[in-house]
Amino acid sequence: MRFVADESVDRCIIDRLRQDGHQVWYVAETAPAICDEAVLDAANREAALLVTADKDFGEHRPSVLPSSF
Repeated sequence: MRFVADESVDRCIIDRLRQDGHQVWYVAETAPAICDEAVLDAANREAALLVTADKDFGEHRPSVLPSSF
């Protein structure tokens, strides 16, 4: 499974997902401090599940839902 993990996610969670064979794009490693919208866009573009501990992600909604919805 593919995941995009916001930098608010603890590193131990990222490590566990990778140990379990999942692909994880971790914002803290690749693009620290990018805006929430960019993180959400990356998850949508990669068809990945967004993992975050950031409560304000509930305020962001994609303008277009993927065709599978």
